[in-house]
Amino acid sequence: NVYKEDTTMANKDSAFGLKPIGKVGQNRDNQGLSEYSIAASASAIYFQDPVELAATGTITVAAASDALLGSLNGVFFTDATTDKPTYANHLNASNTATDIVGFVSDDPYERFEIQADGATAAADVGLNADIVYAAGSSPDYVSKVELQTSDQKTGTAQLRIIGISKDPQNNEAGSANVNLVVIINEHQLKATAGV
Repeated sequence: NVYKEDTTMANKDSAFGLKPIGKVGQNRDNQGLSEYSIAASASAIYFQDPVELAATGTITVAAASDALLGSLNGVFFTDATTDKPTYANHLNASNTATDIVGFVSDDPYERFEIQADGATAAADVGLNADIVYAAGSSPDYVSKVELQTSDQKTGTAQLRIIGISKDPQNNEAGSANVNLVVIINEHQLKATAGV
């Protein structure tokens, strides 16, 4: 009786938002994070959620069709209850601190990995698509944002697909939940109009 490994594999369904993975051209810039203010009692923003710069001068979580600034990699604030400096990977909606700062991967040439919400193929590389927002959840508070496969097109959209992930658990093109490599196509730092 010989054990034979099953080599058929579907992609793992585990959304994680926009994960920064390096810059276009792999230049030597340090991929530093920029700091942006977040309003007290703002909507929750989860780790790797796409964010946008609002007309208030603060960042907020972005939705489908919004111009994007980048993805959130954490927040720092003085806890309003304990008065202690606090770092977290996400922002709770109930946070009343008045000094909240979000750290954002905002380079217009940053490459991100994102999970598709349906099936997409290698032939879709080069197409654009919007995001689908879903709130993260405890205990890790990681984004559940995905790329909307039903929206893939040559026309303008938030993200441009530039490749298929090399992650062996999520690189099966043509199957649902494939991880894609994207850049932000509608980036607020490259837009000609202000907020």
